[in-house]
Amino acid sequence: MPKRVDPEERRRLVVDALFRVVVRDGLQRASLRAVADEAGLNIGSLRHYFASQAELMDFAMRSMVDRVTGRLLRRIEEAGDLGGLAAGERLRLVTGLLEELLPLDDRRMAEVTVFLDFSAASRTNPAFRDLAHETAAGTRALVHRVLSRLDAAGALRPGLDLDSEVRRLTALVDGLGLTAVLHPDLLDARACAGALRAHLRELAAPED
Repeated sequence: MPKRVDPEERRRLVVDALFRVVVRDGLQRASLRAVADEAGLNIGSLRHYFASQAELMDFAMRSMVDRVTGRLLRRIEEAGDLGGLAAGERLRLVTGLLEELLPLDDRRMAEVTVFLDFSAASRTNPAFRDLAHETAAGTRALVHRVLSRLDAAGALRPGLDLDSEVRRLTALVDGLGLTAVLHPDLLDARACAGALRAHLRELAAPED
């Protein structure tokens, strides 16, 4: 009796293979055939799920965004009332939240690398443009949600412009991710996390 194939599991297998190809060889080499070979599938099997590289990339990026967003939102909800925490605990918790967006281990390094390659390709590939913009906007929305929670808890310095701080923090996260992926010898995981923590400490309300 033929083994039944779980379509969702097969798609996840293909997405993981795509990530490995992009991290190792770059997005330009992530053809359907290269991804099929990486996943241990024949090209016909892969085309059963994805008709083109653009369709595969769209699914992979949406899967990654859902994965990262899910992790962040779960941690935001688990944090509960930030106002009830000591300043040091609050800083540790919020730093941990936003570290989900930085390439601090193999999993997050792969996610940020794929995101950067995809974003760069979207500049000249109209098929990727809308999703790249949606992904960037989603990052800003998550940062806004985190800072809004801090502001509501009275944990930010008085007089800060929240929208301006969202832009600054989003730019910092983007810049740290870019540098850590392209020049890990200049910015390793520890320094990357330290820069984020230092910035958040500057935004914090003074302790009583």
